[in-house]
Amino acid sequence: MSAAQHIETAAEPILTVRGVETFYGKIQALRGVDIDVNRGEIVTLIGANGAGKSTLMMTICGNPQARSGQIVYNGTDITTLPTHDIMSMSIAQSPEGRRIFPRMTVMENLQMGAILEDEKYFDDDLRKVFELFPRLKERRGQRGGTLSGGEQQMLAIGRALMSRPKLLLLDEPSLGLAPLVVKQIFEAIRELNINEGLTVFLVEQNAFHALRLAHRGYVMVNGSITMAGTGRELLAREEVRSAYLEGGAH
Repeated sequence: MSAAQHIETAAEPILTVRGVETFYGKIQALRGVDIDVNRGEIVTLIGANGAGKSTLMMTICGNPQARSGQIVYNGTDITTLPTHDIMSMSIAQSPEGRRIFPRMTVMENLQMGAILEDEKYFDDDLRKVFELFPRLKERRGQRGGTLSGGEQQMLAIGRALMSRPKLLLLDEPSLGLAPLVVKQIFEAIRELNINEGLTVFLVEQNAFHALRLAHRGYVMVNGSITMAGTGRELLAREEVRSAYLEGGAH
C-alpha cells in the first residue's frame, strides 16, 4: 500500500474548509470553497495567477476573514478568530514573497520563528533545519536581505519550522526560483512529510512539481474549486495538462 493510499483509508482531517466565501469590499474572491487536509498529507491547491489561491491561504490565517462558511483546524472552529490566535495553534505559514527579516541574520530570523516555543527544543529544531537546508548553516551569520532568492525561501520555510507546526502552509514556494532550486525546495518538503510526518498545505502555480509531490490536489478557477483528486489523477487529466502543464515540467 502506498503512502497516499494509506492516508486515504485512514483520513483524519486536521483542516476542513466548508462553503467559504471571502470578499475584498464588494469584490468576491472566494466562492463556496470546500477543502480537506488530512493529518500527515501533502495537499496542493493549483490554479492560475489571480485564481484566489493566496486569498484562501490568507483567509485560513484570519486576514481577511471569511464572510460566510466555516474553517475548522484540529477540531476548533477558527473562522472568526484573529490571526494571532490562529497562528499560536501550531500552524505556521511561509508566505508568498518569503517576507523574511532582511536586516536580521539567518540565525536571528530562525530565532524569531522559535519565539513562542519552549527554549529546550531550540537546539534540536535548529539542527533539523540545518540538516534540511545546509546552506542556511553556512550563511547563519549573514543578513537575510543579502541571500539569494532560493536561500531566502529556505530561510522562510526554516523559520516556519522553528515554531514546531502541526500544519505548514506554503504559499508559492517556487515563485521566481531557478528550476534546480525549485527541485531542492520540493525535495525538502517531501522529506519533512516522510520523516517528520508533517502535514503540508501547498499553494502553487508550478502545477507539475506540486502535483507530483502531493497526495491530493485541488484546482481553483476564479475563486471556485473546479477539480479534486490525487496528485497522480490530476496530472493525468487532459484539462489540467493543457491549462497548467504545457511547458511547465522542469
